[in-house]
Amino acid sequence: MKKIVFTCGDPNGIGPEIVIKTLNKIYNPEKYKIYFLSPANVFEEIIETVQPEFDYVINANEEISNSDNTAIEILDLGFTNLQIGKPTKESGKVSFKAIQKAFQLADFKKADAVVTAPISKYALNLAGVKYPGHTEMFAEWSRVDHHNMMFISPKMKCALLTIHTPIKNVSKLITAKRILDSVEVITDTLLTDFKIKNPKIALLGLNPHAGENGMIGDEETKTIIPAMEKSEFRGNLFGPFVPDAFFANHLYKNYDCTIGMYHDQILIPFKMISFSVGVNYTAGLPIIRTSPDHGTAFDIAGTNSADEKSMIEAFKVAVKIADNRKNNARKKS
Repeated sequence: MKKIVFTCGDPNGIGPEIVIKTLNKIYNPEKYKIYFLSPANVFEEIIETVQPEFDYVINANEEISNSDNTAIEILDLGFTNLQIGKPTKESGKVSFKAIQKAFQLADFKKADAVVTAPISKYALNLAGVKYPGHTEMFAEWSRVDHHNMMFISPKMKCALLTIHTPIKNVSKLITAKRILDSVEVITDTLLTDFKIKNPKIALLGLNPHAGENGMIGDEETKTIIPAMEKSEFRGNLFGPFVPDAFFANHLYKNYDCTIGMYHDQILIPFKMISFSVGVNYTAGLPIIRTSPDHGTAFDIAGTNSADEKSMIEAFKVAVKIADNRKNNARKKS
């Protein structure tokens, strides 16, 4: 039986709503044991409009029970004042507490995977939390040097070389070491977590026209191409491609994963192609963490109109990776 923990995300956003809608769709006590980290009053507020179609029990001390109860366990994070539709210092504290607790459960092997609801970076900052996102938190707590933010959908897999980086700083972060480390992490992830044999990986250029042989920037000729040629996986690397033509001609379909140089270079086409079913995955960690690829949607919070499809897909991807890792461990043993 897979044990999966969900976080509430920012309680003033759509996170709690899409989690409960997801639990309604996936509830299967014979296959899954589910934990939901959320303030009890937030859960109770949401179920006034989103009727739960599952058995549940609220654990007041935010700890999992040791019983064989098949109900979904709501791990109460303590009372929080709701201001639906608005990021606040309190909502930032609650969302961060949920993430910390979820990581601990996975780290102590009490959960097979973590599925995180969307958080507000602004609310985290108000709460004094300096991490820019889930990826950086989980990587630091896992004591992992090399990791990548990946995006998964039925139509494509892609990854970022740099993550939450201002555009003015991207170029200086594109180094041969970062490229080599990312290629290694992504290759291992495709082999182990997604069971793709002999994976092919495309790299995008940084500059317009991928630099036009150094005429419009030289990161491609001085850094990206030499790193690709140096990689032990060079036979499976292709590019660097001109980004706009790459997506316009649907070339991503020819590769098992596409690595982009910066955030929007990947996220804009990915969300256009897979917005309602896209999944954010942190590759390279010892624990499994997935998330929907959208944000807190404060503008529709509290309206019961949020779409849970991406959260359901995040759950499915988490379970798939957990199964693949377990099967891989059996083969090694």
